[in-house]
Amino acid sequence: MAGNSFGQLFKITTFGESHGPAIGVTIDGVPPGISLTESDIQFELNRRRPGQSKITTQRQEKDQVEILSGVFESKTTGCALAMLIRNEEHRSKDYENLKNIFRPGHADYTFLAKYGHRDYRGGGRSSGRETACRVAAGAVAKKILTEQNITIVAYTLSVGDIRAKKIDYAVIEKNMVRTPDMEAAEKMVAKIDEVRQNCDSIGGIIEAVAHGCPPGLGDPVFDKLNARLSQAIMSIGAVHGIEFGSGFKAAQMQGSEHNDKFYLDGERVRTRTNHAGGILGGISTGEDIILRAVVKPSSSIAQPQSTLSMEHTDTTIEVKGRHDPCICPRVVPVVEAMMAVTLCDSLLIQKSISQ
Repeated sequence: MAGNSFGQLFKITTFGESHGPAIGVTIDGVPPGISLTESDIQFELNRRRPGQSKITTQRQEKDQVEILSGVFESKTTGCALAMLIRNEEHRSKDYENLKNIFRPGHADYTFLAKYGHRDYRGGGRSSGRETACRVAAGAVAKKILTEQNITIVAYTLSVGDIRAKKIDYAVIEKNMVRTPDMEAAEKMVAKIDEVRQNCDSIGGIIEAVAHGCPPGLGDPVFDKLNARLSQAIMSIGAVHGIEFGSGFKAAQMQGSEHNDKFYLDGERVRTRTNHAGGILGGISTGEDIILRAVVKPSSSIAQPQSTLSMEHTDTTIEVKGRHDPCICPRVVPVVEAMMAVTLCDSLLIQKSISQ
């Protein structure tokens, strides 16, 4: 199946299914000599794993990572890096009654239409569980970026119509929604709990910021940095939209307002505003790269829904089991990971042409 790999010089390939023995990722292009241990990877995986709070799925997976190759004496060797995460608490029987039914909002029908055969146990490759592989790869990318003083932070900006009004990075990991506004966090949790009790789900917006990114990353014409970041973020199954900088608000602005004016800060070229989101002409400016991703409501809900069977007969479905009423808190580290993988790849590409 095509589409399992992403990147050029820093190339990741994920494998495995939600209800198979294990999932994992291989990475080509990891520079040698990077300090790396399983605990580095585990820290990021723990942020994504299920069962963290009452507003996430109660599936209990430790997501314990095993580094199979590419690391020796806690340093990368420069060879292919392979990591494995074993599935421990999958309940395939929960999906037995759904194997001949197309779940609304899921990829059941489209996978069958494409391949003529599908893994109905949790969605197989289309399951959100695959994103654990991306988070593992992103942890490696973050280590490389940190050595270049590049950091990435993402957070839940909104849940439904409740939006964070303050941006305080210090509180993001201190609330179960991963929002930078503790006051908004209480309202978000209450809203998620409300829809959960109604057997429903709700979406939101995740904002991500990359600090310290040098100017010059990204390649015209088809490999613009914002285009590659869009592919990376939009490849996350729950993401249904993306914007950079002022985003869709630009449609209501005039050029004199939207243009970021240049000025010299010491020896550094900067802009007084950042409506472009740190990218001009598809190439980084050196300002913060800012993007926002729209996360849809979780498709698995326990309300009765009309649908079709594989025999194309009308039927009704109620999706039981352990599902997230709002997936935003667990998508935050996935967005960070895919942003890190893309920037790491772009950084290595830029170094290859600047030598």
